[in-house]
Parts: sequence; structure tokens; C-alpha cells
Amino acid sequence: MSESTVLYEVRDGVATITLNRPRAKNALSTALMRDLTNALETASRDEVVRVVILTGAGDAFCAGVDLKEFGQASDEADSQQQPNCWDAMEACVKPIIGAVNGPAITGGFEIALACDVLIAGRNARFADTHGRVGVLPGAGLSQRLSRAVGIYRAKYLSLTGNFLSAADAAEWGLVSHVVDDDALITTARRIADDMLGLMPHMLPAMKELIDDGFEAPFGEGMKLESRRSIEYVRKMKPMQGANAAFEDVRRRGRSQKS
Repeated sequence: MSESTVLYEVRDGVATITLNRPRAKNALSTALMRDLTNALETASRDEVVRVVILTGAGDAFCAGVDLKEFGQASDEADSQQQPNCWDAMEACVKPIIGAVNGPAITGGFEIALACDVLIAGRNARFADTHGRVGVLPGAGLSQRLSRAVGIYRAKYLSLTGNFLSAADAAEWGLVSHVVDDDALITTARRIADDMLGLMPHMLPAMKELIDDGFEAPFGEGMKLESRRSIEYVRKMKPMQGANAAFEDVRRRGRSQKS
């Protein structure tokens, strides 16, 4: 797929999806959102793929919606027909590791927030500039950001439009790792390999349980966990090597304590 706005590669159970409009700072054109939606749907369906890494080409993760294209939209109906890549991210049953390699601004920030795990290069920055361009968030930023960093920090970012550095994003709990830019994909791959160490059926089940429980009040989330745990035990079949895996976990626990 030459000249594609999204690059897609599968290797050893990991699909790497790269936003590929580096000259436009990977701004979200209709074509890019369509290609990203298709790539995510392909990864979600592919039984070979167990983990997804999402990153950007060049020196930016994503500069947000392509304002030039957005301004040329003929009417409101045109914008409503745009592919919804955020829905595709939410529907993806595979965990998505966001490897933020540069600025993630507004719609790009929303792309980052829709990932399951975020890591950042040292030059990564995050900003919500919806208020500066006169558009209310429509892809989850006003809800996901406050749940990720707390309502007061979220309000600070959205009501000022100021940038959040990678180091501060780590301090606020938004990203789990900050690494040198040239080590970003290697680190994402290492985390993906750690995820691949889980039993294959557990990755989508754990992701779904955490997401569904997080959307519910705490008490309902606890009941949900208990109910699904019991359902899993009831349908679980003996698995070859399960005892060995259990012993491996016990050994790791003992070594960490010592």
C-alpha cells in the first residue's frame, strides 16, 4: 500500500501501526482516519495479532484534526461521515500501546488517550487546544483526560491550552515510561513482549474487564469482576503447561521478595 497515510506491519504477534503524514505532523485527514480505522479493525480481527503498537512517523505523534481539510468541508453532514478511528480503538479487542514520539495535540491527544498503555519519548508533548480553535472535544478528551490525571489537572490543561511535557506526563501518571526518542519503539516492543507472556485468551479478557469495570461505579465494578471470574473458572479447561506457568509466577514472586 504505497503512499498510504498509515503503515501496517505484523511481526511476532505484534501489529505496528504508524501514522504516516510526517510533513503534516500526522494530522488527521479523512484519508488517515479511514486508513487508521481499517488498520485497527484488521488487527482486531487477525488471530495472529495479540498486541498493537501505535506511533507516528517523523517528529510528531499527531497534530490533531487537519484544520485545512476541516475548513474546506462543505457542510456539517460531511464531517459527520468521517471515519471514527476513536470508536475503532475502543472496539479493538487487542491492547494498544501508544508510543508517543512527539507532540500529541487535541485530536492527537485524544488518539493517545484512547490507547491502553502510553509510553513517551523525551520530546513528546501533550496539549488540548480545542478552546483555541473554537471546537468542543468530540472524541473523549473531556472525559478520558480527567479520569487519567484527575479533574483539576485536566481542567488546567483544557482551560489554558498549555503543553504538558513527557516528564510531567509521567509524574501525573499519564504515561508509564519516558525514554530516549531512539529507544521508544524498542521499549514499546519490550512491553508488547511482556504482554505476549500472558496466556493468549487472557489479554482481551483482562482489557475488557478493566475497561468495563472502570466505566461502572466501584461497587458494580467489584460485582462485575466477581461474576466474570466465576464464569471463567466454570468454563476453564485443563491447559497443558498451566502448572509450569503457575510455578514460574511463584518463582518470580519469591525472587522479587528476596
